[in-house]
Amino acid sequence: MTLMRRDRMGLEWTWPERWRRMFDLDADLGGWLRVEEFQDGDTLVVRAELPEIDPDKDVEVTISDGMLHIRAHRTERSEHKDKEGYRSEFRYGSFERDVLLPVGVEEADVAATYKDGILEVRVPVPPVPKETTTKVVVSRA
Repeated sequence: MTLMRRDRMGLEWTWPERWRRMFDLDADLGGWLRVEEFQDGDTLVVRAELPEIDPDKDVEVTISDGMLHIRAHRTERSEHKDKEGYRSEFRYGSFERDVLLPVGVEEADVAATYKDGILEVRVPVPPVPKETTTKVVVSRA
């Protein structure tokens, strides 16, 4: 007897297959958007890999409740006709990713650019206020 699990799409995987797919970087990630985050001075930089996407119509970058939301949709179709036959291929899918932003980020200062298949979002990070300590006098009642 082998343990099986059915996912949301109705596919059944054995447990070893499920573990292999979790760590297989080349596997279809089902809508997972690859991003990298790093600090560049006073700026949080988030880069997302979005090749062959039209950023004007296929990408949406929003901020709400302290989260950066990146959503993208890809639709690509190619056709090939010759004497031997006809072949049509298409790729499509939606991708999204949420990134927690530092406290105090001014939404108006966030900027996004797209170049060579990479979406880059730059978020100025406000300075962390210095923590102050106040001594409270304890009186006897």
